[in-house]
Amino acid sequence: MTLQALTIGRVGVDLYPEQSGVPLAGVSTFAKSLGGTATNVAVAAARLGRRTAVLTKVGPDGFGDYVRQALEGFGVSPAHVGTSPDLQTPVVFCELNPPADPPLLFYRSPIAPDLTLTDEDVPWDVVESVPLLWVTGTGVSTDPARTTQRKILEARNRREHTVLDLDYRPMFWPSVAEARAEIGAMLDHVTVAVGNRTEVEVAVGTADPDTAADRMLERGLRLAVIKKGAEGVLVATPEGRWTVPPQRVEVVCGLGAGDGFGGALIHGLLSGWDPVRIAEYANAAGALVASRLACADAMPTAEEIEELL
Repeated sequence: MTLQALTIGRVGVDLYPEQSGVPLAGVSTFAKSLGGTATNVAVAAARLGRRTAVLTKVGPDGFGDYVRQALEGFGVSPAHVGTSPDLQTPVVFCELNPPADPPLLFYRSPIAPDLTLTDEDVPWDVVESVPLLWVTGTGVSTDPARTTQRKILEARNRREHTVLDLDYRPMFWPSVAEARAEIGAMLDHVTVAVGNRTEVEVAVGTADPDTAADRMLERGLRLAVIKKGAEGVLVATPEGRWTVPPQRVEVVCGLGAGDGFGGALIHGLLSGWDPVRIAEYANAAGALVASRLACADAMPTAEEIEELL
């Protein structure tokens, strides 16, 4: 299988309450789902017919086995999922209260396996040649993954479709200043960046979408995608900028919507679509995920996205 997209970063097992709208202490049963930003994005792109793989690591446990089996079930290659022998596969508990922005409880101590990526784990030939490479802000939150991801971007040499998902999670960082330094530095090595207002503020120092887009384009990006929530999505290139209106849906669970957006973004970039069409398509994909429970399992098909549009 010739890969079209390689995503790098978080993987885990999401545990969703089967009782919505109650505090975690009151939940009696949970449902298991594949999770993690980079993983969900690869699943979302695979649902749209793309050949994808994830570069990540799990523990030597049953949840690690589940991750590989689930990836195969979704049509994502597990060939680059390694094992950290002394660590456990991360689990994440979700509290569906409130549903639109559910709190997450991460079990990733003392360090998550996906943050232990080293040179030996990297398929360097794939990194240099794959049509689309997807990296994340979380991937530089600590070493050894930080140094490894920097080397990956250097080897990629800013080839077309090198995408940075800003993916800022405050619980993974000692300070905003450190996150800004590390995530911001990656902008000099990618061609596309995507994030929400909070994430672009961390990356470039302003939450104003237009100013943030200006600062990203000044760093040499070809496309900046800034999600503005109920105000839609700003897409900016050196040639122009546009705001795509939001899709209105009843939110069941806000988790995974950004990952559905990301998978559709991959599909649009690889299809050679114009920025507005990409944003409209990705917006619809994200809205569909928000109207469902779970992340990977909720990723939409092309037919579902077209129907919503």
